Amino acid sequence: MEWIADPTMWAGLATLIVLELVLGIDNLVFIAILAEKLPAGQRDRARLVGLALALVMRLLLLASMSWLISLTSPLFSALRHPFSPRDLIMLAGGIFLIFKATMELNDRLEGSDEESESERKGARFWPVVVQIVILDAVFSLDSVITAVGMVDHLAVMMVAVVVAIGVMMLASKALTRFINAHPTIVILCLSFLLMIGFSLVADGFGYDIPKSYLYAAIGFSIGIECLNQLAQFNRRRFLSSSVPLRKRTAEAVLRMLNGKHEEAELDAQSSSLIADNEGEGQEVFNEQERRMIERVLGMAQRTVSSVMTSRHDIEHIDLRDPPDKIASLLENNQHTRLVITEDSASNEPLGVVHVIDLLTQQLRKEPLDIRSLIRQPLVFHEQLSLLLALEQFREAHTHFAFIVDEFGSVEGIITLSDIMETIAGNLPLENEDVDPRHDVQQNDDGTLIVNGYLPLEDLAVYINISLDERRNYHTLAGLVMEHTQVIPKEGTQLHIGNYLFEILEVESHRILKVMIIPLKNKDIM
Repeated sequence: MEWIADPTMWAGLATLIVLELVLGIDNLVFIAILAEKLPAGQRDRARLVGLALALVMRLLLLASMSWLISLTSPLFSALRHPFSPRDLIMLAGGIFLIFKATMELNDRLEGSDEESESERKGARFWPVVVQIVILDAVFSLDSVITAVGMVDHLAVMMVAVVVAIGVMMLASKALTRFINAHPTIVILCLSFLLMIGFSLVADGFGYDIPKSYLYAAIGFSIGIECLNQLAQFNRRRFLSSSVPLRKRTAEAVLRMLNGKHEEAELDAQSSSLIADNEGEGQEVFNEQERRMIERVLGMAQRTVSSVMTSRHDIEHIDLRDPPDKIASLLENNQHTRLVITEDSASNEPLGVVHVIDLLTQQLRKEPLDIRSLIRQPLVFHEQLSLLLALEQFREAHTHFAFIVDEFGSVEGIITLSDIMETIAGNLPLENEDVDPRHDVQQNDDGTLIVNGYLPLEDLAVYINISLDERRNYHTLAGLVMEHTQVIPKEGTQLHIGNYLFEILEVESHRILKVMIIPLKNKDIM
């Protein structure tokens, strides 16, 4: 153990640690790119497992130095070049690295690097770790041979390897986060791996490419990328100091909503407008604003039938009713327009009467004549989008419309207030009952008690549920009956997605109340 007091040995240890770190950077970059394919909860584990296996592999190689030295002995000759086991390993590793780097570059250049959450969940932990281990074997061999050539003591080599791997473990998470936060750096790193793969293949064929050439090219490229990142940072700093964040965000959103598909994604200019919007509590829009924006952006996809008042819930006046009943309905009315019917059997409306017209008639001391005041409102097809309905309301200078199906039967009514409530939420009048379309009770235990008439688009604000755009139903009751294929009874339970739906109240074949129980609390929004 006298070598511990030898200063030259400590100098050799420090040098070897630095070299091990330099040789391990390319390995670390490859691990970062592979680990990003896994779900967020498994990435740290994959990095640590990969580096731990690299450490074990290098220590085992160091412990078998005699076998390691034999790897450099010629095994056979081909193309006038003697191939050793080390050459074959370098060839295989180089080809594998070129293949993987080329595939990753192709994915990103083709635009398929933006993976959905389902695709990320499809990546499996151990296949990714196996790929990491294969590259570890190549880089470990190169690293260990370097260590054997520099120092003579096995303990020094092992200490250098352990320290280098430990530093790489500490730096792996930060390096991975930085690499994947900057797409240009990912492309640059993949190009480095491609270049290193070619150098390994050349080394396997006996063509020694000096490492200084590789590191000089890498260093030059990193310098250029640093200038690029500095330019982006200065632009963000200038925008942060001169333009309010809300204005920059609005400009970025308007740029994405300009209607041109090829410019819909955030480009460098748009992303830099909102670049300093990072961290918790720094959201540009509060929760209510975000919900309103989300609803506005979905108006073109929602139909009038999803927010209409069903014909079964319409308060109407039948002209065949006795005068005292009509008078009672007029006295208790809270609406500005009244739906008028004459045939109680079919319940088909004749039209609407404006309350102001009734008031004018009474102020003139004229006899009550509801039939003479009937007007014909707008008529919308049930599949008309809310955006087009809003435009037709604007052009017709009215706020009321009947909704009919393909056979011309009136299915319900819609008002301008109904459309506005899809954006701003429930806007109740004084002493008005809660609108079923906004009747949601959130309990402390995470469950919800919801009216069956709640539109599914509004339900999606509260729970994480996928909606089929081609569905022919629009409410929670429709969703339940689609899954049960019968009119459910009170107490019926069914699973939809990650939620348990329990029917609480049914009246005349109509589902009035449903309890939604999350099977995983994290799914509640």
